[in-house]
Amino acid sequence: EQAGLLRTDPVPEEGEDVAATISATETLSEEEQQELRRELAKVEEEIQTLSQVLAAKEKHLAEIKRKLGINSLQELKQNIAKGWQDVTATSAYKKTSETLSQAGQKASAAFSSVGSVITKKLEDVKNSPTFKSFEEKVENLKSKVGGTKPAGGDFGEVLNSTANASATSEPLPEQTQGGL
Repeated sequence: EQAGLLRTDPVPEEGEDVAATISATETLSEEEQQELRRELAKVEEEIQTLSQVLAAKEKHLAEIKRKLGINSLQELKQNIAKGWQDVTATSAYKKTSETLSQAGQKASAAFSSVGSVITKKLEDVKNSPTFKSFEEKVENLKSKVGGTKPAGGDFGEVLNSTANASATSEPLPEQTQGGL
Protein backbone atom coordinates (compact mmCIF):
# COMPACT_ATOMS: atom_id res chain seq x y z
CA GLU A 1 0.00 0.00 0.00
CA GLN A 2 2.96 2.32 0.42
CA ALA A 3 3.71 1.71 -3.25
CA GLY A 4 0.51 3.61 -4.06
CA LEU A 5 1.92 6.77 -2.44
CA LEU A 6 5.01 6.66 -4.63
CA ARG A 7 3.10 6.66 -7.88
CA THR A 8 4.25 8.97 -10.61
CA ASP A 9 0.73 9.84 -11.74
CA PRO A 10 0.35 13.62 -11.79
CA VAL A 11 -1.71 15.07 -8.96
CA PRO A 12 -4.31 17.47 -10.40
CA GLU A 13 -3.61 21.09 -9.61
CA GLU A 14 -6.21 23.69 -8.73
CA GLY A 15 -8.09 24.69 -11.87
CA GLU A 16 -7.32 21.50 -13.81
CA ASP A 17 -9.95 19.66 -15.79
CA VAL A 18 -12.53 17.94 -13.54
CA ALA A 19 -12.54 14.83 -15.73
CA ALA A 20 -8.83 14.39 -15.09
CA THR A 21 -9.43 14.67 -11.34
CA ILE A 22 -12.20 12.08 -11.38
CA SER A 23 -10.13 9.58 -13.34
CA ALA A 24 -7.19 10.04 -10.94
CA THR A 25 -9.32 9.50 -7.84
CA GLU A 26 -10.95 6.40 -9.32
CA THR A 27 -7.56 4.67 -9.47
CA LEU A 28 -6.77 5.38 -5.78
CA SER A 29 -8.05 3.23 -2.97
CA GLU A 30 -10.10 4.84 -0.19
CA GLU A 31 -7.13 4.51 2.16
CA GLU A 32 -4.75 6.17 -0.34
CA GLN A 33 -7.20 9.04 -0.82
CA GLN A 34 -7.45 9.58 2.95
CA GLU A 35 -3.67 9.52 3.29
CA LEU A 36 -3.32 12.08 0.49
CA ARG A 37 -5.99 14.31 2.07
CA ARG A 38 -4.09 14.23 5.39
CA GLU A 39 -0.85 15.06 3.58
CA LEU A 40 -2.60 17.87 1.67
CA ALA A 41 -3.92 19.36 4.91
CA LYS A 42 -0.48 19.09 6.49
CA VAL A 43 1.27 20.81 3.55
CA GLU A 44 -1.36 23.59 3.47
CA GLU A 45 -0.87 24.13 7.22
CA GLU A 46 2.94 24.27 6.77
CA ILE A 47 2.54 26.82 3.98
CA GLN A 48 0.29 28.96 6.20
CA THR A 49 2.80 28.72 9.07
CA LEU A 50 5.70 29.62 6.80
CA SER A 51 3.76 32.60 5.44
CA GLN A 52 3.15 33.83 8.99
CA VAL A 53 6.81 33.33 9.94
CA LEU A 54 7.92 35.19 6.79
CA ALA A 55 5.58 38.10 7.54
CA ALA A 56 6.92 38.30 11.11
CA LYS A 57 10.53 38.23 9.85
CA GLU A 58 9.80 40.98 7.30
CA LYS A 59 8.21 43.11 10.04
CA HIS A 60 11.25 42.55 12.29
CA LEU A 61 13.58 43.44 9.41
CA ALA A 62 11.68 46.70 8.78
CA GLU A 63 11.89 47.57 12.47
CA ILE A 64 15.66 46.98 12.57
CA LYS A 65 16.16 49.11 9.45
CA ARG A 66 14.03 51.89 10.94
CA LYS A 67 16.12 51.84 14.14
CA LEU A 68 19.33 51.98 12.09
CA GLY A 69 17.95 54.84 10.01
CA ILE A 70 18.15 52.87 6.79
CA ASN A 71 15.53 54.01 4.29
CA SER A 72 14.64 52.83 0.80
CA LEU A 73 16.82 55.44 -0.90
CA GLN A 74 19.87 54.42 1.12
CA GLU A 75 19.17 50.77 0.33
CA LEU A 76 18.92 51.58 -3.35
CA LYS A 77 22.23 53.46 -3.23
CA GLN A 78 23.88 50.55 -1.42
CA ASN A 79 22.46 48.05 -3.91
CA ILE A 80 23.67 50.11 -6.86
CA ALA A 81 27.12 50.54 -5.32
CA LYS A 82 27.33 46.81 -4.59
CA GLY A 83 26.09 45.97 -8.09
CA TRP A 84 28.64 48.30 -9.66
CA GLN A 85 31.38 46.79 -7.49
CA ASP A 86 30.31 43.32 -8.62
CA VAL A 87 30.31 44.41 -12.28
CA THR A 88 33.77 45.99 -12.07
CA ALA A 89 35.13 42.84 -10.45
CA THR A 90 34.17 40.66 -13.43
CA SER A 91 36.82 39.62 -15.91
CA ALA A 92 34.62 40.76 -18.81
CA TYR A 93 34.50 44.31 -17.40
CA LYS A 94 38.25 44.34 -16.78
CA LYS A 95 38.97 43.13 -20.33
CA THR A 96 36.53 45.65 -21.83
CA SER A 97 37.96 48.47 -19.74
CA GLU A 98 41.49 47.55 -20.74
CA THR A 99 40.53 47.33 -24.41
CA LEU A 100 38.75 50.70 -24.32
CA SER A 101 41.73 52.27 -22.57
CA GLN A 102 44.08 50.96 -25.25
CA ALA A 103 41.71 52.13 -27.99
CA GLY A 104 41.58 55.58 -26.38
CA GLN A 105 45.35 55.77 -26.25
CA LYS A 106 45.63 54.72 -29.88
CA ALA A 107 42.96 57.24 -30.94
CA SER A 108 44.74 59.98 -29.00
CA ALA A 109 48.03 59.12 -30.67
CA ALA A 110 46.33 59.07 -34.09
CA PHE A 111 44.70 62.48 -33.53
CA SER A 112 48.01 63.87 -32.35
CA SER A 113 49.78 62.57 -35.43
CA VAL A 114 47.01 63.91 -37.72
CA GLY A 115 47.38 67.30 -36.01
CA SER A 116 51.12 67.20 -36.57
CA VAL A 117 50.67 66.30 -40.22
CA ILE A 118 48.17 69.14 -40.75
CA THR A 119 50.46 71.63 -39.01
CA LYS A 120 53.37 70.50 -41.18
CA LYS A 121 51.27 70.77 -44.35
CA LEU A 122 50.11 74.28 -43.42
CA GLU A 123 53.71 75.29 -42.77
CA ASP A 124 54.66 73.83 -46.15
CA VAL A 125 51.86 75.80 -47.83
CA LYS A 126 52.86 79.01 -46.04
CA ASN A 127 56.46 78.55 -47.16
CA SER A 128 55.54 77.63 -50.73
CA PRO A 129 56.41 80.03 -53.57
CA THR A 130 52.74 80.36 -54.54
CA PHE A 131 51.72 81.49 -51.07
CA LYS A 132 54.71 83.82 -50.83
CA SER A 133 53.67 85.36 -54.15
CA PHE A 134 50.06 85.73 -52.96
CA GLU A 135 51.25 87.29 -49.72
CA GLU A 136 53.39 89.78 -51.61
CA LYS A 137 50.44 90.71 -53.85
CA VAL A 138 48.25 91.33 -50.82
CA GLU A 139 50.94 93.49 -49.25
CA ASN A 140 51.29 95.45 -52.51
CA LEU A 141 47.52 95.94 -52.66
CA LYS A 142 47.57 97.15 -49.09
CA SER A 143 50.23 99.71 -49.78
CA LYS A 144 48.39 100.90 -52.91
CA VAL A 145 45.09 101.26 -51.02
CA GLY A 146 46.85 103.58 -48.60
CA GLY A 147 48.18 101.58 -45.74
CA THR A 148 50.24 103.64 -43.33
CA LYS A 149 52.07 100.70 -41.82
CA PRO A 150 55.27 99.55 -43.38
CA ALA A 151 54.94 96.49 -45.59
CA GLY A 152 55.23 93.27 -43.69
CA GLY A 153 53.47 91.98 -40.61
CA ASP A 154 51.65 88.74 -40.50
CA PHE A 155 49.17 87.68 -43.11
CA GLY A 156 46.13 88.13 -40.82
CA GLU A 157 47.02 91.75 -40.12
CA VAL A 158 47.47 92.39 -43.84
CA LEU A 159 44.05 90.91 -44.69
CA ASN A 160 42.32 92.82 -41.88
CA SER A 161 43.87 96.14 -42.81
CA THR A 162 43.06 95.56 -46.50
CA ALA A 163 39.44 94.76 -45.67
CA ASN A 164 39.18 97.84 -43.44
CA ALA A 165 40.75 100.06 -46.08
CA SER A 166 38.34 98.75 -48.74
CA ALA A 167 35.32 99.32 -46.50
CA THR A 168 36.24 102.94 -45.73
CA SER A 169 37.41 104.01 -49.21
CA GLU A 170 35.10 105.87 -51.57
CA PRO A 171 33.14 103.72 -54.03
CA LEU A 172 34.61 103.29 -57.48
CA PRO A 173 32.79 105.01 -60.39
CA GLU A 174 31.43 101.72 -61.81
CA GLN A 175 29.95 100.90 -58.37
CA THR A 176 28.01 104.19 -58.24
CA GLN A 177 26.73 103.90 -61.82
CA GLY A 178 25.56 100.33 -61.27
CA GLY A 179 23.50 101.48 -58.28
CA LEU A 180 21.50 104.05 -60.31
